[in-house]
Amino acid sequence: MVIAHEFDYRRPTSIAEAIEALSEHPGSVRLLAGGTDLVAWLRDDAVAPDLVVDIKDVPDLDDISLDGSMLSIGSLVTFTDLIESDLIAAHAPLLAEMAETVASTGIRNRATMVGNICSAVPSCDAGPVLLALDTTVHVVGPEGERTIGINDWFVGLRQTALGDHEVVTGVTIRLRDHGGVYVKLMRYAGEDLAQAAVCIVAYPDLTYRVAFGAVAPTPFRSRKIEQALNGNSLDDSVVADAVAMVEDEISPITDMRASAEYRSRMTAVMLERGLWAATERLSGAGPGHGVRLI
Repeated sequence: MVIAHEFDYRRPTSIAEAIEALSEHPGSVRLLAGGTDLVAWLRDDAVAPDLVVDIKDVPDLDDISLDGSMLSIGSLVTFTDLIESDLIAAHAPLLAEMAETVASTGIRNRATMVGNICSAVPSCDAGPVLLALDTTVHVVGPEGERTIGINDWFVGLRQTALGDHEVVTGVTIRLRDHGGVYVKLMRYAGEDLAQAAVCIVAYPDLTYRVAFGAVAPTPFRSRKIEQALNGNSLDDSVVADAVAMVEDEISPITDMRASAEYRSRMTAVMLERGLWAATERLSGAGPGHGVRLI
């Protein structure tokens, strides 16, 4: 299917040019990075912008760097970049584990992690992981630079806290010792959207982060489940109490990929397996990253 909607197209070579293009255009504007979501939405007439601003030529947005404990990932870093990065493998393998579950090789080569959270679809794979890692989103606009905590990023279905005429330049994650796991329910291995997703991060001080995807209008952290876990070493009773809370915490829908009941039951199973795997990884044991738990 072709894109029938007509729009203007700009390809700036700097952040300043991108902001200028966004600010000067009076109509609806969309940013393009990898384009895997936007092009599909344009094809399906789900969006009809007057202007598309392609930021692929803006320099320095494809960097992955580590300064002390601060991991920085630019907005043009693709899922394949995460998978192939030695720095990510050594310091944040949870990101690579998530990236390996995204769609097909062709999509991973083009789709960016930042673009994934900018799409803000319920099933975006990066959402639960970045929530569990307490990520900070960095944006710049006509008024200058600002940061948005990932917990404030998702404001509704396909809606984020990004302001008009703003561009995301990247995200930062302050790394500390942890064990993490990303568990994704799919109809088949590869090339499928999440039916449900859970990310768990366990820290040595017995605090936990638990985030869900594809079981609510937006990815979200479950503060109630985290509170039930915090301060406790895992045992069968602690895990059972956390798992029992899942049904009340999520609000899955029935669609062509799965029923709400199936999503709910499997999310509970995924949380249980993920909790054990995350704590085992924290101790240096457990399943290797990339091993499917469901």
